[in-house]
Amino acid sequence: MPATILVVEDEPAIQALIAANLQRAGHIVMAAGDAETAQKLVNEALPDLVLLDWMLPGMPGIEFARRLRANDRTRALPIIMLTAKGEEQDKILGLETGADDYITKPFSPRELQA
Repeated sequence: MPATILVVEDEPAIQALIAANLQRAGHIVMAAGDAETAQKLVNEALPDLVLLDWMLPGMPGIEFARRLRANDRTRALPIIMLTAKGEEQDKILGLETGADDYITKPFSPRELQA
């Protein structure tokens, strides 16, 4: 069954690559380049999953994840952090903030689909 996935990534080429791979796998993709746009999309239609870049213009992804976890409507929404920050302390912070999983860039399309 296809999932609706919100991709929050500020790099257009990376966002397009992720979206293309997810669509090829049969998923419905919503895309945002910043947390403010992502919040509007979440308010309009709750996705099944959020793929969230850590470093975004304006509000960082980590803060957006905190806000999603603080809201009753989005508290249980699965969040996977996508980031170039591969240090153990960064992974721990992301998970403690509310991310359900953590994928370090660069990643393969197979890793993303798994």
